[in-house]
Amino acid sequence: MVKVIKTDFFSDNRGDLWTVWNDSDFTPKLNFNHDKVAKSKKNVIRGLHGDNKSWKLITCLYGEIFLAVVDFRKESETYLKTETFILNDKNKMSVLVPPNFLNGHQVLSDEAVFFYKWSYDGDYPDVNDQTSIKWDDPKLNINWPLNNPILSERDLKSKYIQ
Repeated sequence: MVKVIKTDFFSDNRGDLWTVWNDSDFTPKLNFNHDKVAKSKKNVIRGLHGDNKSWKLITCLYGEIFLAVVDFRKESETYLKTETFILNDKNKMSVLVPPNFLNGHQVLSDEAVFFYKWSYDGDYPDVNDQTSIKWDDPKLNINWPLNNPILSERDLKSKYIQ
């Protein structure tokens, strides 16, 4: 299941310092082998995307995002249930998303820096190996905070759940 990670942080007149991931604090043990950073402007939605083999640790390093995580395990009692979170550089919260869950985020601040660590076995899960679902799929009923999002071509072409 999705795990929320609230970390301790240190602040002084220079700024903030916090740990995003410490392997010794978590079970299962994950081998994070790929990091990604996305800088986006207000109202951008990236997602809903996911795959069946990777874990993702999602953090907002700067600004504020609305994160939606959808259980996409067809055999699960919580299939298509969504959890939402506000991640920002003030609460320094991270969300660990397991395989077979979709995630997408919308930028709430003027801009935001979204960081995620990937853990996967085998080859990198290419875009063509991922599931992409429409951000506004009525079966999910996600209450996105801002109207008229800015979307990529990929997200514009995503399908609704059958």
